[in-house]
Amino acid sequence: MRISCGSRVNVHTPPTNTLWYKDFAYTGGIPTNSTATSYVAPPLKTLRYFPLSEGPNNCYNIKRVPRGHYSVRVFFALVAHQDPDPNFDNEPLFDISVEGTQIYSLQSGWSSHDDQVFTEAQVFLIDGTASVCFHSTGHGDPAILSIEILEVDDRAYYFGPEWGQGVILKTVTRLSCGNGKSKFDVDYSGDRWGGDRFWNRMPTFGQNSDKAISTENSIKKASNAPNFYPEALYQTALVSTDSQPDLTYTMDVDPNNNYSIWLHFAEIDVSITGVGKRVFDILINGDIVFEGVDVVKMSGDRYTALVLNTTVAVKGELWQLPCTLKKATMP
Repeated sequence: MRISCGSRVNVHTPPTNTLWYKDFAYTGGIPTNSTATSYVAPPLKTLRYFPLSEGPNNCYNIKRVPRGHYSVRVFFALVAHQDPDPNFDNEPLFDISVEGTQIYSLQSGWSSHDDQVFTEAQVFLIDGTASVCFHSTGHGDPAILSIEILEVDDRAYYFGPEWGQGVILKTVTRLSCGNGKSKFDVDYSGDRWGGDRFWNRMPTFGQNSDKAISTENSIKKASNAPNFYPEALYQTALVSTDSQPDLTYTMDVDPNNNYSIWLHFAEIDVSITGVGKRVFDILINGDIVFEGVDVVKMSGDRYTALVLNTTVAVKGELWQLPCTLKKATMP
């Protein structure tokens, strides 16, 4: 289910002729025209904003949602002004919750960053309703472009015994390494059960530490249940160099939380011909979480997808993923 907020009619959008239902299930707010923020946002022309005069909390309460596991995604927008004042700041800042759990807080400057114009979470909906709410922080009126509630496999993103009903996974980021553009699953011709995830392109780890490689060969074991990762995700990668054999990725995260991390590999480097030719360790915040990773051996062959998952507790605000290795590729 996809809702075009503020729209009075159903809308189909290019290039996939995606159906967006006209606006419904809102508790208040005002429909109006929207201003485009990012190319990754759906090309919709309207939004619904919630003036503070209607109260600090407003929701979409969607009924008759079949029991299941869902990816819930919300795109934000800016209210269109015919004669905008260049000194007027119309970028609202507010919090978003799904099923009563806060999943995101917009930060200043979000409208200028492709990966900040939406938020997403995986949640089990078991009572026939989906509740998505917006909480004013006193800086502008919450403005919502669209809401998507997409069913995914019941065991998608299983991470261990704590996984299950009552657990909401907030997506922090998804990265696809190598050349190309940031894409959604649908752009990769991905399976709909993947939830149409957004993969932000990372062309380099920086500091001349890598080079991009790609292949047109098919990738075995991709797009398998329960996560249905698109095959094309594994056809680009970053490979370390002899002068800089370590790859390190660093990002800021909210402190004092647990983070479940999925790492994707496929050996697509033509110089790696078999087992034992590339072996490396993976460390997170200095601790080895996977030792002696041999992608060819663990996946069963070259050009074969391998997914590793671990959950870590982050006490500080910095999260590091160094790969200490002889040589490594990361898709």
